[in-house]
Amino acid sequence: MNNSKIVLGTWSWGAGFAGGDQVFGNNLGVEELKPVFDEAMASGLNLWDSAVVYGMGASENVLAAFTKACKREEVLISTKFTPQIADDTENPVADMLAGSLERFDTDYIDIYWIHNPADVERWTPMLADLMKSGKVKRVGVSNHNLAQIKRAEEILSKDGVHVSAVQNHFSLLYRSSEKAGILDYCKENGIDFWAYMVLEQGALSGKYDTSHPLPAGSQRGETYNPLLPQIERLVAVMRTVGDKYGITPAQVALAWAIAKGTTPIIGVTKPAQVQDAVRAMQVVLTADEVKMLEDAAESTGVDTRGSWENPMI
Repeated sequence: MNNSKIVLGTWSWGAGFAGGDQVFGNNLGVEELKPVFDEAMASGLNLWDSAVVYGMGASENVLAAFTKACKREEVLISTKFTPQIADDTENPVADMLAGSLERFDTDYIDIYWIHNPADVERWTPMLADLMKSGKVKRVGVSNHNLAQIKRAEEILSKDGVHVSAVQNHFSLLYRSSEKAGILDYCKENGIDFWAYMVLEQGALSGKYDTSHPLPAGSQRGETYNPLLPQIERLVAVMRTVGDKYGITPAQVALAWAIAKGTTPIIGVTKPAQVQDAVRAMQVVLTADEVKMLEDAAESTGVDTRGSWENPMI
């Protein structure tokens, strides 16, 4: 479907409940983000990830403002059904998808996800019909553990549909999907693994440290600022590895995720971040470098599991 080694995330696009202003301390709309979209498309990065819950449609609306101006086949749209905001209707998955289709002004979504495993038995079967209708080209599951992924595959395969991708939090500081065997399962079954929060919302970008904390009052600031003394030690090792290739710690984090066989999702809010991603895709870390980074990450003793996440192990 896509040759890109990187997915572009739009969680921090737009404002509102669970949106860019509350989570990231941003307030970005169409005007600020148009150059970012244009830079990505010009660089051959055309796979975009959103969700209805990001600003309750705000992120989708901003992204749609740009995708509508493209030929539909030139852009790949990924969005999600989030159980926690489902209406009490006969088929909430189809209903939430209908809203997304309307916002994007399209008759299909390239990849549609169940955002979390609130009720695998209830929601998963509804994906099969959407695939058969052609409104969804591929289906994925996000924030699911290995047992839940296998159960989703069992449910879908009865209808001749398969889980084609898994999207979980995966970073140097949070490797539970690897430790739980999910990466191996995906490799063995030809399932793409999309790694989100590879930069831990900027904490691994190299831009922040104890003397330059993340934005005060933002959710990410509250989460990561207390951990910066430990994280700084890892970032120092990332900087050492990066210096060899002339890249930043943020690019090292992406190169590491690609070396692990995953497709990292990078949240982009500036054209320079797109250029950084392109450069990171060209770097191939050695096995020794990967191990050095992972050892440094383990030694921080930091656990960055999100409040919305169930343990994978």
